[in-house]
Amino acid sequence: MNDSPDDPDADPLRAPPGERSVPELLRFGVVNLDKPAGPSSHQVSAWVRDAIDETLAALDPEGPPTGGVAHSGTLDPKVTGCLPTLTGDATRMAQVFLEGTKEYVAVLEFHGSAPGDFREVVAEFESEIYQKPPRKSAVSRRLRTRTIHDLDVLEVDDRQALLRIRCESGTYVRKLCHDIGLATGVGAHMGHLRRTATDPFDDRDLHTLQDLVDALAWAEDGDDALLREVVRPAEDALTHLPAVTVAQSAARSVATGAPVYTPGEIDVDDAALPADRGATNGDDAAEDDSEPPLVACFTPDGVAVCLGRVVGDPDADSGTVVDLERVLL
Repeated sequence: MNDSPDDPDADPLRAPPGERSVPELLRFGVVNLDKPAGPSSHQVSAWVRDAIDETLAALDPEGPPTGGVAHSGTLDPKVTGCLPTLTGDATRMAQVFLEGTKEYVAVLEFHGSAPGDFREVVAEFESEIYQKPPRKSAVSRRLRTRTIHDLDVLEVDDRQALLRIRCESGTYVRKLCHDIGLATGVGAHMGHLRRTATDPFDDRDLHTLQDLVDALAWAEDGDDALLREVVRPAEDALTHLPAVTVAQSAARSVATGAPVYTPGEIDVDDAALPADRGATNGDDAAEDDSEPPLVACFTPDGVAVCLGRVVGDPDADSGTVVDLERVLL
């Protein structure tokens, strides 16, 4: 385990996830945070960073602070719910939250009584839809597509409806509610919104800011049981990605920026392979210009090594198997 990043002779590999000390966990962890209404996602992240850094200063004063935290996608101040937050070196893997889906429960506020065909109208939005980001968003306001995987009407009561939305990352639920209102002919806007899932996390094991602060205080007093429930190894944020297992020797090479070569690859999930793998070389060869899926590389004992994409044949005698996108060591 590399406890001294400034030591060129230190082993870059971390201890296995279940064997890390509290400081190691805090510097490469993830908290499935239940964001409260009121503060911005940025403010919540700053509170998490400051609380963890205070504990690190108490438990490991010679070691570095976290260096920052990163959350799974901005929630407006009034919005509550699932905000997985990565700590320390785990912030390098923040892009993984763009690879999965998100789920919300929203209150739709009609501008009149709900129409009788409301459920039929909602069903039309369970598809690929066009959206333009709102003016207040931090991204370019160009028309784009987003996929609504599931859109369920849970309840309708006069001028309100409760919706469950499972959608592609980057979907604007406020805009979706507005468009549904237009389609009904009545008009509507989004009321309360709660995010219930961000792959691979959901609301079954959320923890509040108070849970985190309490867990850190107990850990400073020598009892880390609660902390290990609240702060999980950062590898838990990668479970929804296809996996590649690499030898420890290959992992050490990745730490210096080398790709994963065939001799260092041990196993590759089928889902990690490019869509056209196995096609013949003739006229019937499959053609797929889409980018290979993002994959997570691990050592045999479960240590996260890097994020990348499979670009070569894992069964070949030589060559590159995984091109790197983020080194996590």
